[in-house]
Amino acid sequence: MQETISVLDFGSQYTQLIARRVRQLGVYCELLPHSVSWDELCRLSPKAIILSGGPGSVTEVGSPALDPRILESGVPVLGICYGMQLLAQILGGAVEKSPKREYGPAVLTVEAPGRLFAGCGSALDVWMSHGDRVRTLPVGFKISARTDNCAVAAMSNEDMKIYGVQFHPEVVHTPKGGELLWNFLFRIAQCTGGWSTRRFIEDAVDRIRRQVGDSRIICALSGGVDSAVTAALLTRAMPDRTFCVFVDNGLLRHEEPERVRKLFSDLYPLHLRCVDAGRRFLDALRGITDPELKRKVVGKVFIDVFREEADRIGNIRFLAQGTLYPDVIESRSAFGGPSATIKSHHNVGGLPDNLGFELVEPLRELFKDEVRQVGREIGLPEEILQRQPFPGPGLAVRIVGEVTEERLRVLREADARLQKELQTHSDFPEIWQSFAVLLPVKTVGVMGDERTYANVVALRIVTSTDGMTCDWARVPYKVLARISSRIINEVPGVNRVVYDVSPKPPSTIEWE
Repeated sequence: MQETISVLDFGSQYTQLIARRVRQLGVYCELLPHSVSWDELCRLSPKAIILSGGPGSVTEVGSPALDPRILESGVPVLGICYGMQLLAQILGGAVEKSPKREYGPAVLTVEAPGRLFAGCGSALDVWMSHGDRVRTLPVGFKISARTDNCAVAAMSNEDMKIYGVQFHPEVVHTPKGGELLWNFLFRIAQCTGGWSTRRFIEDAVDRIRRQVGDSRIICALSGGVDSAVTAALLTRAMPDRTFCVFVDNGLLRHEEPERVRKLFSDLYPLHLRCVDAGRRFLDALRGITDPELKRKVVGKVFIDVFREEADRIGNIRFLAQGTLYPDVIESRSAFGGPSATIKSHHNVGGLPDNLGFELVEPLRELFKDEVRQVGREIGLPEEILQRQPFPGPGLAVRIVGEVTEERLRVLREADARLQKELQTHSDFPEIWQSFAVLLPVKTVGVMGDERTYANVVALRIVTSTDGMTCDWARVPYKVLARISSRIINEVPGVNRVVYDVSPKPPSTIEWE
């Protein structure tokens, strides 16, 4: 029987990162709501349970809780941030508002390593994000580590196999977080590992076949990594009943429609149907400036197009799309979860209620880098797998304000110059995403000794490993200067270029 780790979600924006780290260590992991009962967990026979962080406070009435029988089961438990505070409260300790909140980097002093901190050293750089603190430990627990601002930064009860850490070991800003999780999985929970990308593919193909049965399915193929891997999985599961539909929504990058057709006819042939619907999308977006409404409008028109194609093909009950977990977590409140809504992704919170299809989303629990691993295992070419993320609503959410044909032209031409220069200066392969944004302001400039009053373009170039956090790329000044010069000199209607130096969080990668 496959060993499983259960992660209970209390609403942290980092919850899926926990699952991702666990899977990277070769152990299968499932995300479950914090309200899951011990009886339900028993059926999964988890080797261990991890409690995520969350935005709530255990001191507030109605805060997310936990079935206390879980802590009486003998199954190893690791509580992270909110999860540690909840452990302390349930087991008889005390939690209070901290007089000094702690957000960002901190240095952890390990006082009692035990099995959780074995081999991690006596001082660790960690990432903190909390406003409460454990004031009194439960009986039988001891302090494992502290920081200057947090007397109980980690606690443990070795006999009960229950551990808590106030920091986030799952984020890259805690460099030795992977070692700590390895200790929990293999030293404490006695896992053996063995879960792999190949195993995920086998399970995904089996789930698709069981869900779709004898019906036909259409796959929303944008040409990006996510939809391409989704299409490849569907084609492996049911090659004769999968129909891939590429919709040219008029919101794509320079020469994107031609590139997609070539990719999936020459490099990786699929049963592909192409639909030109650019005018429909532009008409639907006329006059709309609110980014949430843009996403919902785009989602609705996409579904209308897919319904029409489904009617032409016949016997279509299912629609497949390349939804990833970052899409889900940022749209969480669309389906009642505890996380705060960041933005409604067009393929999650942006879908209409009367969808008319049953959704198939085989990648819903994966991050981008995991999706690329799946694609390589299936045999997709690197030209597809290395494509940068591109939002479903396309350039509509890279134009701040109303979307018009003229504004699309300006942005498309500016973005093309940015991409060309970054390809020419390819000495920074760590770039996760790069794009231009058209701002809803104009500024005064001077061109050829004449006054201009034209558009401002912002450049967004970031580094990341999973899209949940990012930092702005330290692009050499000479490259930025070249990009700016080309955009201002070659794109009519632009007289100013600025560079976005905001990390995520607090900013998101996309502007809308």
